[in-house]
Amino acid sequence: MTTSSDTLTDVLVDSGYIPSPILSLAARYQTRARVAEMRAPPDVALARKMAFVEQLQGMSIAVETGAANKQHYEVSVGVLEAALGPRMKYSCCLYDKGDETLEEAEEKMLGSYVDKAELRDGMRILDLGCGWGSGALYYAEKLPGAKVVAFSNSKKQKAFIDEQAVKKGLKNLEVITGDVATYEFEPESFDRVVSIEMFEHMKNYRALMAKVARALHPGGKLFVHIFAHKDAPYHFEEGWMTTHFFTGGTMPSSDLMLYFQDDLRIQKHWWLSGIHYSKTNRDWLKNFNANRKKTWPHLVENYGEQNASTWFNRWQLFYLALVEFFAYNKGEIFGVAHYLFEKPVEKRPASP
Repeated sequence: MTTSSDTLTDVLVDSGYIPSPILSLAARYQTRARVAEMRAPPDVALARKMAFVEQLQGMSIAVETGAANKQHYEVSVGVLEAALGPRMKYSCCLYDKGDETLEEAEEKMLGSYVDKAELRDGMRILDLGCGWGSGALYYAEKLPGAKVVAFSNSKKQKAFIDEQAVKKGLKNLEVITGDVATYEFEPESFDRVVSIEMFEHMKNYRALMAKVARALHPGGKLFVHIFAHKDAPYHFEEGWMTTHFFTGGTMPSSDLMLYFQDDLRIQKHWWLSGIHYSKTNRDWLKNFNANRKKTWPHLVENYGEQNASTWFNRWQLFYLALVEFFAYNKGEIFGVAHYLFEKPVEKRPASP
């Protein structure tokens, strides 16, 4: 339900009348309220989680894929180029020393994927939900003997990645488009599947993991990067962020993927402090504000002349809210989880 108070708040936010310090304070308050709402005794928290797991198993692989595309992936590339780093990495970056530039943090996180996913030259690698190609282009560049396939639901992303591949002279990268909920990859055609911040848009992880398993060779591996709550999963509910930026989204818990091992087995599991994502959004916000004039024609192209100002303010609040969200409690509540799963190699019966 939308109240008159909610409508007034939306108008004030869209108009840019609320100062950034007040918006930051409001974001911290809402995060604190959300965390308090989720707090429960261990037995209740576990029962909630198991009910959530059961619910996901009865859902489609993905919902609201059209909304996700409209909100993020079919947006004019210039809107995002204004904020992101040179690699166009639209996901958490790695600030392991704390004072990295955005460019350095992009490179560090991409390099960590190669190490954690155990990517090797000569492999056939699927970048599932490839975004603007930061991962796929990086793997193709660093592993020239590999065959990299980037999968996206967005024609704009495909066009952008294809253009970048030509500029870089990469011959080992192919971009295909489709809906992951219905698309079927050639069976046992990949050595590695890498997925960066796509699973948050998914629901039925059991069916998704089975689909990935079918695409992997026996002994092949899946690496997943997701943002997550430390222990309590939930669906994004009605509200400003959900309406404008994350319709149909899921907040996984760090251990949620471990409940879906029918087809793939967990090998390694990592947790990264939310401070990394807070700093990522801080740098995106800084860039976005600094590039306002450069960004404006792209806002007009994407949202129309009458709505350009509204959407500048919305993107500004989007980044600002996530700075506060992931920094909450020193990054110990919300952060980033990494996983490495392996497709088991079937054992042949022993000879008589």
